[in-house]
Amino acid sequence: MLDEDFARIRAHRNNIHRYRRLLRTRLSELERQFIERRLAEEQTALQALAAETFPVAFTLPKGQPASPNLGAEP
Repeated sequence: MLDEDFARIRAHRNNIHRYRRLLRTRLSELERQFIERRLAEEQTALQALAAETFPVAFTLPKGQPASPNLGAEP
């Protein structure tokens, strides 16, 4: 199952890269709108799949501020 999810994630990422590459070319306004819509759909699908595949959430206890150096190297 995880291999299938990785394959789907890869497919979405490849499509996103392809659409971004196409947006850097000369396109009619209709073509550009279509590609922008497809790009948004692929990004949404990728985010949903990633959230489903990697359901990790980090929360801070109530009242505890986030450290400004969180994740920074020493």
